[in-house]
Amino acid sequence: MSYLNRLENKLNKQFLFFTLSFLLFTFSFIFSFQLQADTTYKFKSVDSLKFEMKKSPIGALVRSALIPGLGQFYNESYWKIPVIIGAFGYLGYQWNNNDNLYKKYRDLYYKSINNNQGNLSYYKLREFYRDQRDLFAIYIGLAYLLNLFDAYVDAHLYDFNVEENTLYKNLSIAIRIKL
Repeated sequence: MSYLNRLENKLNKQFLFFTLSFLLFTFSFIFSFQLQADTTYKFKSVDSLKFEMKKSPIGALVRSALIPGLGQFYNESYWKIPVIIGAFGYLGYQWNNNDNLYKKYRDLYYKSINNNQGNLSYYKLREFYRDQRDLFAIYIGLAYLLNLFDAYVDAHLYDFNVEENTLYKNLSIAIRIKL
């Protein structure tokens, strides 16, 4: 096994360790909030009306963190689930495709170096596909965070009423002017 292959394996293991550590930290942070926070918000007014949220924003966030789209299912926003699955599928496919092309041109470049040719076009293609692969990894992370944000906000707005209030339909304003 060459030095570069060993270095790549070591970096892959470090990346996997960092990712798992980050996810573990994130889940422990979310669960600590869930244990400390009361997810039922109560507001008392003059008439002593009580408002209780039907959906827990932290619960939706945790569900979406575990499985993307599960928080949207919890919030009954069913139309968003295929959008999320499609976005992750497309981004994952592009990442995998760019990773395969990167490995292909990496191997071709190393073979050309071993033959004392040093093909510059293989080097440029290798770097291009590596950059594309890394860019799609960032897109996947952003899509994941957007999924979490959407589930959290959607749970907060679950009880928001958008129907027209008929009590104010027939109101008129009387203006008196004294001269």
